[in-house]
Parts: sequence; C-alpha cells; structure tokens
Amino acid sequence: MTKTAPVVNRFIKLFSDAFEALNASVAMADIEKLSMMVHSTMDRPGRAYHTSSHLLRMCEGMNPRQVLATLFHDLVYVQLDGGFPAHADVLLRSVVRPHLDVMLLRKIPANDRDTRLCMDLFGFESEQAVPLYGGLNEFLSAVLAVRSLKPFLPWEELVAVVACIEATVPFRGNNALGVGPTDALYARVQAHAGRWGLALTPADMQRIIHDAVALANVDVDSFADAVCDDFLSNTWMLIDESNAPLRAVGVYSLTQYRTALLRMETFLVTVNPGHVFHRFAGQPNESDFAALRDATRTNLAFAALYLGAKIATVALVEALAYATGGDGPVSMFLGDIRSEFGTPATVQDYLGVLPVARSIDESLMRVLVHGRNKDSSNDLTASPLSAYVYRALGTQGMESLLADAKRYFKAELSALAFLQLQDAALVANLAKACARIALSRSLALESLAQGMGVPASDPSASLG
Repeated sequence: MTKTAPVVNRFIKLFSDAFEALNASVAMADIEKLSMMVHSTMDRPGRAYHTSSHLLRMCEGMNPRQVLATLFHDLVYVQLDGGFPAHADVLLRSVVRPHLDVMLLRKIPANDRDTRLCMDLFGFESEQAVPLYGGLNEFLSAVLAVRSLKPFLPWEELVAVVACIEATVPFRGNNALGVGPTDALYARVQAHAGRWGLALTPADMQRIIHDAVALANVDVDSFADAVCDDFLSNTWMLIDESNAPLRAVGVYSLTQYRTALLRMETFLVTVNPGHVFHRFAGQPNESDFAALRDATRTNLAFAALYLGAKIATVALVEALAYATGGDGPVSMFLGDIRSEFGTPATVQDYLGVLPVARSIDESLMRVLVHGRNKDSSNDLTASPLSAYVYRALGTQGMESLLADAKRYFKAELSALAFLQLQDAALVANLAKACARIALSRSLALESLAQGMGVPASDPSASLG
C-alpha cells in the first residue's frame, strides 16, 4: 500500500522541484524554512477550506511559476485568521495600516521595488484604501511572496508569480472603462516591464497571463463541479470557515446558525456566473469556457435552492424559540449532532406524519435526505428536518415559507405572526417534537402547538 508523505515534506518537494525547474539554486535549509512557513500558516485553527489540502490539490499539473504562486496566494487571510500571520506581522504592517474599518496602503517609497511590483500589478496607489474583499489578502500574500522569493529568482519570474496571485482575486467583471480583469492585468504587466526595463517579450507577457488565468480558474473550479453535491460540500466548508460562532458545536444559537446560512445564500444569489471563470487570448477556448459558465449557473442555482430550504426550516425553529422565551442553542431544540454518551435524541425522532406535497425536486430531496458528500465538523451533512418540511410543503410551499422567513428576519413579522402564516399542522408537529427535546420550553411549546388548532399527530391534517 502506497503511503503519503507528511504535508510539510510535500511542500518541500514542491518548492524544491519548482526552484530546480527555474534554474534557481536554493539551499535545502531555505526550502525547509519556506515550507514550514506555508504549512504552519495554512493549517491554522479556524481554516476549513483554505488549508494545505487546498494548495496541494491546486498544485497538481501546474508549472513551476504557478506552483510558487499557489503556495503563497492564500497565506494572508485577515478575516479567517483574525489578523496577519505572526511570522509576517511586522512586514505587512509596514505596508498597510488599519484606519476605521478599512486598511490603508502606506506611502511606499519609490525605491521599495518589492512592494512597488505588487502595487503595479494590482493597480494600487500609495495611501489608498485596499478593499478587504477586493484584493487585500491577495495583495499582501503577493508582497510576502516577493519578499520571500526575491533572493532566489530574477524579477521577470517574480512578475509571473505576482500576476498569478493577482488573478486569484475572485468575482470581478469589467472595470469602469469596460476592460476585463485579465486584459487589465496584461496591460499592467506591460507597464511594469517597461517601467523597470525587464526582459519580457510580448510572448512572455502573454504566457504570464495565460498561466495566471489557468491558476485562477483552478482556484474556483468547484463552481463548475459536474456533481452539485461536490459544490455544496465545498460551500459548506466555506460556511464552517467564515463563521467563527459555528465552531462552538452544540453551543451556537439558532440565530447564529441562520445568520451564517443567510449570509452564504445572499452571496451565492448575487454572484454573476460570468464573473467566476476568466479567459485571455482564446484560453480556455469558447466551448470550454461556455461549459464552465453553464455549470457555474447550475451549481449556484442548486446551492441557493438548498440553502433556502435550510434557512426556511431553521426560521421555523428560531421563531418557535423566540415565541417561547428567546434564542437558544440549536442543540437545545433539535438535539446534539453527536454525543460521547451514546446516540443523541433528535427532533426527527418525534415528528408526526404529514401528507407529501406534489411538487418535489428529487435532486434536492436526495441531498437533504442522504447528505452532502463531505463531512462537516460543525453541522450534519444530512438535513432530516429540512427534508421533513420540504416533503410536506413542496417547492412552491418552501419558497413561500422562505419569503415569509425573510420578512421575519427583517422584523416585519413577529415570531408568532410568522408562525401563524404557516401551515398549522406543520408548525404544531414541529412544536410538539421540539418540546420533547427542549425540556425548559416543553410546556410553552406544547401550548403553542395546541394554539395552532390542529392535532399535532393527525396525519390527515390538510396542508395550506
């Protein structure tokens, strides 16, 4: 049986091979130091998707410049890590400074060629605000890459590495002048090469942009997964990663959980499928590029449908909680995800039978019942309660529930008013089931169920 090398050793191999292919003579002690830096940064607590595994997968089949760019492109991730990597804190604070809720680029001296390279290729100017979600992390990762690699590589190769990192700034359309991100990057590479007198021919610069686009497209390739379940699994890793409260499994509240799901759903419905993947000078070809866009559109739509079902369902439970005393841990109302004391009791153990709706999307139902492809440490992969609600309401009923839920989230409806708009049998059954789990709310939940006017366990109750 083939055994896998330790992750840090795999990074050592990647650095070593890349330097050798670029005819760079680098001592093994320096390669080891670089590898340990990447390894320790990428596997910090709190990261779930942007980890060493993500880098190793991306590096497969890449050329040496792309490999070096990949190894550095996610080293700085301010939102996830709560700041800069400790080993680069002093360096990066000499480049940017916090001001209110943004980061400002410091006044960079004209002779600071390292930072100037990154500024030129990212299109940044001294003392400007650097957008958190529009290049800050990538820019600072590129600065770290240049400072780390300049003892070993000529400037022409550093330009290629920085261009690859710049291209990974995601979800960009045309700028105010109607120029796309890849054409704009090409123009900035040209301008930088001319300013510094670099030995880069037009063919060299075109190759740099082709490499950058290919790398950027691999970075977001999950958006074009042929199986929607795979895209959902990666989406869930991002939810786990970007929502610190969810790391307290068994403690995070209904509102915290709903907020995390709603934030991701809001993001997915606003992503332009045409801004996920990019092309330059015919690469990728038009047919392949169209296939990427089509797959992205399909995956985004399915993920939004799935998240909508999850959000609508948790909205019911959240409203039950607020109507009977206030927010509380998800586990208090629905049961633990897992328990060291045995099989945990869960709300689905006590749900009554309801008629099945006519309009059911079988693909959505399959994922809700059987679960996403990858485990989550913070949530169940299957969604039995959402499956129960969706089975009872169907697609149109779930869409109506979600619309009402979003009014409730905006405080346009009280918790009780929101519940009273929903199917009485469904709400009563859910309240009765939660009463079996949430002991401190048991009487209040039972009373609420009775107030719905429908026997909670009556399988003949009609659905509205």
